[in-house]
Amino acid sequence: MTRSLPLISLAVLLSSCTWVQLTAEGETVEVAVAAAVTQCTRLGRTTARTMDDVATVDRSGNRLQEELLVLARNDAGAMGGNTIVPETVIRDGVQAFIVYQCP
Repeated sequence: MTRSLPLISLAVLLSSCTWVQLTAEGETVEVAVAAAVTQCTRLGRTTARTMDDVATVDRSGNRLQEELLVLARNDAGAMGGNTIVPETVIRDGVQAFIVYQCP
């Protein structure tokens, strides 16, 4: 039991970490809902992927969503977009987004 305690503690600690940093391009990207992008030009689609568990410990839903949004915003910024809309729900650490350029 004493050997597994440090491993469990490390897994819990790591499960709360955010590994991804927002890029300069990603900082300019907003997250919106489909109804808000009617005047925008669709540029494409991006799929964000991250680990949904660390050492068999599930990561927090909020942390997971936060990380996926950062990844998608970074991708959208690199594509020349300034807005993303979630297209799917999170499944196994994966979520798809539509990338738009809005006025």
